[in-house]
Amino acid sequence: MKKIKFIDLFAGLGGTRIGFEQACTENNLKAECIFTSEIKSYAVKIYEHNFSGDVVHGDITKIKEAEIPDFDFLLGGFPCQAFSNAGNRAGFDDARGTLFFDVARILKEKKPKGFLLENVEGLVSHDKKNASAKIGNTLKTILDILGELGYKVTWKILDAKHFGIPQTRKRIYIAGSLYGDISLDNFPEEKKLFSDIQEKGLPPLETKFTQKLLELYSPIELEGKSIKDKRGGKNNIHSWDLELKGKLNKQQKELMSVLLRERRKKQWAEIKGIVWMDGMPLTLNEIHSFYNFISIEKLKNLLDDMVSKKYLRYEHPKDLITTENGKKQRQYATHVEKGYNIVTGKLSFELNKILGKNCIAPTIVATEANRIGVIDNGKIRRMSERECLRFFGFPEWYESNIKQKDLYDLIGNTVVTPVINSVSHRIISTIIN
Repeated sequence: MKKIKFIDLFAGLGGTRIGFEQACTENNLKAECIFTSEIKSYAVKIYEHNFSGDVVHGDITKIKEAEIPDFDFLLGGFPCQAFSNAGNRAGFDDARGTLFFDVARILKEKKPKGFLLENVEGLVSHDKKNASAKIGNTLKTILDILGELGYKVTWKILDAKHFGIPQTRKRIYIAGSLYGDISLDNFPEEKKLFSDIQEKGLPPLETKFTQKLLELYSPIELEGKSIKDKRGGKNNIHSWDLELKGKLNKQQKELMSVLLRERRKKQWAEIKGIVWMDGMPLTLNEIHSFYNFISIEKLKNLLDDMVSKKYLRYEHPKDLITTENGKKQRQYATHVEKGYNIVTGKLSFELNKILGKNCIAPTIVATEANRIGVIDNGKIRRMSERECLRFFGFPEWYESNIKQKDLYDLIGNTVVTPVINSVSHRIISTIIN
């Protein structure tokens, strides 16, 4: 059996390795990982636990490329740091000071047959100077450098929900080979729902928050609901719907829903003489101009009561200003009258998404992984560790030996192994044929 040697950079949980090894096996190739790099201590711990016998090296920026054994293939989900000189046409030097530079210098020294890089969707538009441009300067610099190193390179945004994973997760995949063009188009689609990966009969989360949800909604009604003080139509539950911060009357709840819509309108920015932003505080008089079937005194009492209960904030609007160093940022416009604004923030809720059997999860991120709820036997519980791993296609033999909060931190930044597998098949075919 032919052998392919590979290295695994910015390894995290090892999902890229798993997907690549699966593709190698399916192509009758033996894959051998000869070098791994990762700096997070708990990532190293879970990686070495699941790939026993492997030694994880530390900071790749401190490892000379000549010290890495020769290999055939490079895997790397490099973090996207801003390219300070991106777009200056300085070629290889444009990457210095970024973690992509470490990928580039290793490729330059070792000249492997191919590589697979994965990153966030935002890399495509990062540092875009021209609105009509297809890509930003950062991605252009990366592609230019990879091309200068002699690789035929293809990139594409792929969504995990088309690869048999019940999660919407769009990522950019950059594939390169020394030998031929790689197509990342027309992958066969496979769709799955949460019911395909769900565990059953796990202990419920019994709190005032979950009890309140189940008092007001049936388990079926909760499936697919988001819980946040933002727009979201019929699939969104607000803090005032649940009266989480204190009792509100029917008129106050109605007023909150009206404010949610009105505070987005651009006319208010023009009236205030500031740059528009999505969700501005509105003054008492501004609110009374569209909510005028009660007296302004009664309206003020309703609003002030909701400020005291922290459903609303009384604050100045923010304007877009240019700082001394030329950067644009939002700051409170203290010269503009204060107004009433909705207190937002998903992390203020114990759970911000409830999954049911027919759901596809939104993109799971590190800060919210522990706030995804699941309907199980008519009750609500948190997403389990196994479900968490299944959302990324990890095999059942993969185990966690780290704290749950650390697993959630890593999983929110990991790769989807079936997508890696599919892309790896395309690259491998250019190497072995």
